[in-house]
Amino acid sequence: MRDTIEIEGVVLHLAQPVRESPPWVGRQEVLAQLLAAWSRITDDDLPLNPRLLGRPGVGKTTLASAAAERLELAVYILQATMDTRPDDLLVAPVLAPDGGVRYMASPLVSAMLAGGALILDEGNRMSEKAWASLAPLLDHRRYVESAVAGIKVYADPEFRFVTTMNEDASTYEIPEYIHSRLMPQIYLDFPEEDEERAILEAQVPFADGEVLAYVLSFLRRAHDADLAYTVRDGLNVLRYAMKVLSRREAESPEEAVLAALHLAVPEEELEALDLI
Repeated sequence: MRDTIEIEGVVLHLAQPVRESPPWVGRQEVLAQLLAAWSRITDDDLPLNPRLLGRPGVGKTTLASAAAERLELAVYILQATMDTRPDDLLVAPVLAPDGGVRYMASPLVSAMLAGGALILDEGNRMSEKAWASLAPLLDHRRYVESAVAGIKVYADPEFRFVTTMNEDASTYEIPEYIHSRLMPQIYLDFPEEDEERAILEAQVPFADGEVLAYVLSFLRRAHDADLAYTVRDGLNVLRYAMKVLSRREAESPEEAVLAALHLAVPEEELEALDLI
């Protein structure tokens, strides 16, 4: 993996891809949908720029990483926020050790140049000004322009783009001219119980069977009550409960899980779920 590249006389320092990603377990239909969106039928065909929708913690980023790995593409992740600026998305100037200016390519630009996959995480937290800088990348032109570095960067043919979007109130409306470029939309819901079990077992292979069963019971009750607890929450509860149990700070698996839940779930919700 290169550390720098020169474009139009400007040296860009490249970001490095993600080293590891959690395994994708179950829900093969959404993986197939994303792979279809990213496929190219002919050399002239272009991959689509899908968006993954769903509650926080249902596995959107993990799904995108798994699709990239299936295509043997390096994975780059850029976390979007309400403060994300075009410079953050493209090229940012920083002070070099010799006192000059060093141009740092974002994960997005680095993925474009390396022919990797860029996951724009929580894209609907970005403002319209930030999205506007990506408009030419998301259509047939496949390039971005950095005003800071004064260069135009074209995407490698193997470059793939996907954005994840959470369903919550702290987000912006995506402008229509960008919305139409982010197709298809792929929705991720809670996994089925057997899939949730497989995910927990895969990511916490040392988990005690009883602890695992109690955590699964909590997740299913939370889903039935339409509470916003996902497998990510289940993983954190499971890990903490196992730490409590290994330190002998709980007398039973049930007590260890309850200790973890008391630190993660409001008491009124635990009462509503009939857990206390």
